[in-house]
Amino acid sequence: MSVLFSPIDIGPLKLKNRLIIAPMCQYSAEDGQAQDWHTIHLGQLALSGAGLLILEAAAVCAEGRITYGDLGLWDDTTASALAKTLTAIRKYSNIPMGIQLAHAGRKASTQKPWHGGAPISPEDKNGWQVIAPSALPFHEDGTVPLAASQDDIAAIVQQFVEAAKRAADLGFEVIEVHAAHGYLLHEFLSPLSNQRQDEFGGSLENRMRLTLDVFSAVRACVPENIVVGVRISATDWVPGGWDVEQSTTLAIELDKLNCHYLHVSSGGLSPQQEIPVEAGYQVPLAEAIKPYISMPVIAVGLITEPHQAEQILADERADAIAMARGILYNPHWAWQAAVELDGMVEAPAQYLRSEPHGQKGHLTEMDLSKNT
Repeated sequence: MSVLFSPIDIGPLKLKNRLIIAPMCQYSAEDGQAQDWHTIHLGQLALSGAGLLILEAAAVCAEGRITYGDLGLWDDTTASALAKTLTAIRKYSNIPMGIQLAHAGRKASTQKPWHGGAPISPEDKNGWQVIAPSALPFHEDGTVPLAASQDDIAAIVQQFVEAAKRAADLGFEVIEVHAAHGYLLHEFLSPLSNQRQDEFGGSLENRMRLTLDVFSAVRACVPENIVVGVRISATDWVPGGWDVEQSTTLAIELDKLNCHYLHVSSGGLSPQQEIPVEAGYQVPLAEAIKPYISMPVIAVGLITEPHQAEQILADERADAIAMARGILYNPHWAWQAAVELDGMVEAPAQYLRSEPHGQKGHLTEMDLSKNT
């Protein structure tokens, strides 16, 4: 039996298979509000056959957006816009859905990637003042962030709480706290970006404090049947920066707080990063942390082939596989993987007849009875 297409319990949620669609920013919201693009984009991913769909990073405040086109969940207006998209998707899909909550920190206020991604100064249209642990810009010639005050930090924790409550009200089964890719929580974790002298800087214990505080506050404010996990960058790929050893310590502390899963990525904090990009290059990071914790570990990063994903799970290097760009390129990747791995995957009744001759028997009808 295929491991990839076997069920897994992630906290209180049982997934039908171990393929997870990772969050992927679309930079297509208006004032944080989901648009028709999100319905189209998420709708096709909801029919993919994956075990879980995690929506893109949703900013917990307007200033926490990477770009002016980022999705948000900071007020009733952004929540209502997203509710319309979710209602349309849930009518035709039973896939569990999660949302990633994020604050971009010093990497906020930039152009959309296809417009170059350059920083936008606070004085320019679509720009605003960014905030970070310390007054250190991401790029040497970039916008200098304000160093967060104690009041700012308290407000940020509360912004995560309020966004998490909205996510719970919207019916998300999973909330993922974003502490990766050089955004605010990661900035507090790494000594490269955090040069504070208070209880949020200096020692590893202090640098972990905000991430642990945010997780604890989010976990406490939502019902127990909602999964709360964390995504980390396990290494900055820069000497003297955040690394696997420190990530393991953080993971152990999160495990003690009953974190439901750890989603292990890497990089994004510094332009000096040197990433050894190759197939599955981040899997060793997940594998290194996994023995020290009891919660499921999700591996991600250039895992593109069915047998590659299957072997990672069979070798117990991770408990689940996340895909991002690969499933954007091929939203029916799971269907084709089911054929290669002799697994079963759900599909809409409208699409069942698409199964090629000679490969039938791997698609089963999606049960929508609970949606009506």
